[in-house]
Amino acid sequence: MLILAKAILAMMIGFILSVIFGLFFIPFVKKRHITQKVSEYVTQHKQKNGTSTMGGLIFIIPTIVTVVILLLLNKIEFTENLFIVLFVFVSYAILGFLDDFLIIKRGNNSGLTILQKLFGQLFIALIFFYIFIHNGNDPVLTINTLGLDININMGWLHGIFILFVLLAGSNSVNITDGLDGLAGGLSLIAFLAFGLISWNATWILGSEDIAVFCFILVGSLLGFLFYNTHPAKIFMGDTGSLSLGATLAAIAILTNHEVTLIIVGGVFIIETLSSLIQIIAIRKFHRKVFLMAPIHHHFEKLGWQEQDIVKVFWVVGFILSMIGIGFAVWI
Repeated sequence: MLILAKAILAMMIGFILSVIFGLFFIPFVKKRHITQKVSEYVTQHKQKNGTSTMGGLIFIIPTIVTVVILLLLNKIEFTENLFIVLFVFVSYAILGFLDDFLIIKRGNNSGLTILQKLFGQLFIALIFFYIFIHNGNDPVLTINTLGLDININMGWLHGIFILFVLLAGSNSVNITDGLDGLAGGLSLIAFLAFGLISWNATWILGSEDIAVFCFILVGSLLGFLFYNTHPAKIFMGDTGSLSLGATLAAIAILTNHEVTLIIVGGVFIIETLSSLIQIIAIRKFHRKVFLMAPIHHHFEKLGWQEQDIVKVFWVVGFILSMIGIGFAVWI
């Protein structure tokens, strides 16, 4: 029951700090015209031009502050795994912040180049891998979902695997972040799922610190959604989306639930695949599979209301997360 009390405390502090921080941060960015220009291809969202961005800081800073508070109160232990999670969380936030900053400065959607982003993510992955191995972890891919018990020793290839998972996680959330509250809500659900999975794994893997971090972020994201749901007062920007996706991927790796991530993050994967399929179809066959990609825009083109799409995707994300928890905990 002790970790339950910690989870409730973590979510409560994260939520309160996030809401309070948002009250001051949104007027701050508005005054300085830190706004986002909507892509010219998304004509149905032209009215959102000028909406404040870099809103990811509304849940990033309160999450870090809450972690510090709980450390000072001796409610959680500062472990190397927690350091890895915080390192990925903050590093990808900085990477996203630089991208957002350049976009705002240039007045278009041109931020960091693909090569610059890849170099930054490669550096983060290398640090991750070094600390991961230094912490006594084996470079082994463990698949224990659906009753399977497979262990694959990857050696130094595990570092490349970490890079791939971080890239996939960060970019999938980034692609999904196209409707008010969509990426934030799905991320909240996913971190809640991994908080419960980490909680269950505490006695095996010593994942209490990761579980508490997940619950902190759930509270902070809930506070962020207070400002980000339709009509959004602020967008999370790459500052938030890259950080959320990479951190979710990092937690999956540290808890040996990379396969579970595919289930829990199913909506993110569908969104990414829809974009990939559309690109291949247009370039190779000169045809469109979807009216517009990623797939949430396809439903908009079909006449669905933005709020309805977000609700349906949240429900699908919740169902997949419950399935993922079931596989991870009971199967």
